[in-house]
Amino acid sequence: MSDDHTHVQEFFTARAADWERRFPDDGPGYAAAVAELGLREGDRVLDAGCGTGRALPPLRAAVGPSGTVLGADLTPAMLREAARAGRDRDTTLLLTDVAALPLRPGALDAVFAAGLIAHLPHPAVNLRELARVVRSGGMLALFHPIGRAALAARQGRTITPDDLRAEPNLRPLLAGSGWRMTSHTDEDTRFLALAVREG
Repeated sequence: MSDDHTHVQEFFTARAADWERRFPDDGPGYAAAVAELGLREGDRVLDAGCGTGRALPPLRAAVGPSGTVLGADLTPAMLREAARAGRDRDTTLLLTDVAALPLRPGALDAVFAAGLIAHLPHPAVNLRELARVVRSGGMLALFHPIGRAALAARQGRTITPDDLRAEPNLRPLLAGSGWRMTSHTDEDTRFLALAVREG
């Protein structure tokens, strides 16, 4: 396991038990972002970097009982919290690195990724892996329940020009990874970039 993985696991392991209490009001934001993916009954969707699984219930509701919902995370403690919250019902939780998913090419209709991009050690390569497992025309949602400026203020920093989530940076990053960005929203109350799988 690389040092990048170790750092991510240590960061989230230390926070897993309190994660839901620290951010108790994020549920509606997750549901709204999932709705914008345009999922249909029977679709197959992955929550990449699912953490405690806040997106899993709205993803399940969107794809219905005939759909498939997977939650993948690198940190066992986060997956334990997801299971403790009952979010493993009708969902398969995978302890895995989203940079090397145990899925065949084109297996999914969509990927939802909340807060993931900031933790990817090699964003272009990692986004290409997400593209590999999504069918042509499938969707990607990169989401955060607060916007870039609000998140930076919470963390006591300022936004820098090299921020990956800035539209001028994210659009070419996605394009070089097999995705075409279709929308980019960066408001105080949320960040959401939607992209379609090309090819």
